[in-house]
Amino acid sequence: MTSWREYGPVDLPSPLAAALAAFAEHGYHGTSVRDIAARAGLSVPGLYHHYPSKQSLLQGLCEITMMDLLRRSQEALDEAGQDPVRRFDALTESLLRFHMFRREQAFVASTEIRSLDAGYREIYVGHRDRQQRMIEGVVDAGVEAGVFTTGYPKDAARALATMAVGVSTWFTPSGPLTADELVRRNLQIAHDMVRYVSPV
Repeated sequence: MTSWREYGPVDLPSPLAAALAAFAEHGYHGTSVRDIAARAGLSVPGLYHHYPSKQSLLQGLCEITMMDLLRRSQEALDEAGQDPVRRFDALTESLLRFHMFRREQAFVASTEIRSLDAGYREIYVGHRDRQQRMIEGVVDAGVEAGVFTTGYPKDAARALATMAVGVSTWFTPSGPLTADELVRRNLQIAHDMVRYVSPV
């Protein structure tokens, strides 16, 4: 199985790849089905053969994005074992790398939740809540072990998630920080959030 740290090119069916590019550039409501079809090299009826609506394209993107994020998060935790600091660091790194290397998907999924139909929005929020519970779990475990001394573990977990999501709005591979440098720097910031106390 592919390591949670490894990222190749985004591999999406052409209609979803076209929708992703259009939504990232113009937003869901600023994108027409005709634009998506043209980007995918399809007629509008041809696009509808694969996805019956613009909403189904957005839902498909969000589902693929969240399943990839959750899978990588769980693999990172499984690899880290039971040490609370290693688990915290692995999950934080996984979140950071995902939002670096799946920037457009993460950006669209986080900003277009407002555009999801109510039925799927409930499913999507469930996925997001599952991810947040993972973060809260590693913070709580560190507090229980006495290595994190924050008095506000839930707030620290929320801040950690917000930091990771924010990476998708500004990181570029050609920027001043490499992916590894960004991970190292933000792990230090994450440790400050939870008030990590290194064992003597």
